[in-house]
Amino acid sequence: MAVPLSQALTVALHVLRQRIVRRQRYPLVLMLEPLLRCNLACAGCGKIQYPPHVLKHALTVEQCIAAVEECGAPIVSIPGGEPLLYPHIGELVEELTRRNKYVYLCTNALLLKEKLEQGVFAPSKRLSFSVHMDGLRAEHDASVCRDGVYDIAVEAIREAVRRGFRVTTNTTLFNTAEPMRVRDFFDAMMDLDVEGMMVSPGFNYEKAPDQDSFLERERTQELFSRVLADRKKGWRFNQSPLFLQFLMGKREFECTPWGNPLYTIFGWQRPCYLLQDGYAATFRELMDETPWEEYGRASGNRQCQDCMVHSGYEPTAVHATFATWRGIRDAAMVTVTGRL
Repeated sequence: MAVPLSQALTVALHVLRQRIVRRQRYPLVLMLEPLLRCNLACAGCGKIQYPPHVLKHALTVEQCIAAVEECGAPIVSIPGGEPLLYPHIGELVEELTRRNKYVYLCTNALLLKEKLEQGVFAPSKRLSFSVHMDGLRAEHDASVCRDGVYDIAVEAIREAVRRGFRVTTNTTLFNTAEPMRVRDFFDAMMDLDVEGMMVSPGFNYEKAPDQDSFLERERTQELFSRVLADRKKGWRFNQSPLFLQFLMGKREFECTPWGNPLYTIFGWQRPCYLLQDGYAATFRELMDETPWEEYGRASGNRQCQDCMVHSGYEPTAVHATFATWRGIRDAAMVTVTGRL
């Protein structure tokens, strides 16, 4: 796996502290969404289907920092929208890394090269650009509904790596994905020398323009089994090995949506990044007053039955990795052998 040792140890210690105090629900990654506005309109995204007056609104840096302190997660992911459109993104990242948070800035990279040339960011072991890449040129440009975006992103990745930044990729796969093309895509990303890749099946956003391409659970397991079979040792994933096994159908996990809470312009979103069943005013209210038993596959909730998305299941896999010696052993075996 491609997660740096210092980051892995930080997460492991965080999990250990929660176990010591017998806390059942705790966050691993705060998803901090300072704005919803984006410079793309991707076919599978339901996050930007808001009226213009909402898309113009953004959190202040002070509101962002307050949410980070209130949550206490060791990792902060900054999605959107497109966070490079946020006018205070450099200041926000600097404040977060100064607080010893590991930051994943999730970007489509259309503005990344420009921001690098302007000196908005400085290389840091605590900052990683997580570049949205949904496949090779044809697949990615189709996914984001604009020609030429793949080439812009590749150029930005090369520039960021050249300047010494940590760079990862995040990829969402849909039912149109062809296993061999996905494997070729993994090779291409490794050729760019990215630190690691994150992959996930798409979630069926009700407001997404394309409602025909989302994966059902059985199809997800079939696709990832074919993509990850005989995994090449050179492929580096910025994910728990146990989560990848879950995607292949080799493990059964239950969703832990509180592991990746979302703070947005509306407040703390219930119950997760993907579903919008209201908002909490405080993180404590989110944790204590959300009816968690009504969500996840075991609950019978219709919206949760086919979901295998990383934001719900990666925290489960991380907990399973560090909560027992068996989990540590299983993850280590994959890391050493490269076999899933």
